[in-house]
Amino acid sequence: MRKYLTLILAAFAGFAVAEEPSSSLTMEQIPENIAPAYTNPQKDAGNIPTTFPFQPPLVPHSVRGLQVTKNANQCLSCHSPEVSPTTGAPRVPESHFLDRDGKPTEGTSPRRYFCLQCHVQQTDVNPIIQNKFESIRAKQGK
Repeated sequence: MRKYLTLILAAFAGFAVAEEPSSSLTMEQIPENIAPAYTNPQKDAGNIPTTFPFQPPLVPHSVRGLQVTKNANQCLSCHSPEVSPTTGAPRVPESHFLDRDGKPTEGTSPRRYFCLQCHVQQTDVNPIIQNKFESIRAKQGK
């Protein structure tokens, strides 16, 4: 009896998982592959203030054409500790040379190697969706 009950419950669970989620958005309405629109970046914007604590610094120059792959990271050609004194670019911080356990690595940590995951270029464009965002710093008067 227990085996039959287990089989019946397993079958019902399978039907519940297989049921499509109800949504008002269908697959035909989801845009396929939309390439990001490149705009002209701010020309040498200098130090761009952040809008919330612990925000990664923003990139004040164009990233178009910058190659950041598993084999090459062109950001490091200006921002590496060896070159940054010559280029005047901000140096990659020590935190980018530590592994998960806080131990130093020989080069840039694999989890911090792809710079453009956190650091983004800034441009003057109208937002796609209008909002009333106010930064914490603006509210605090900093």
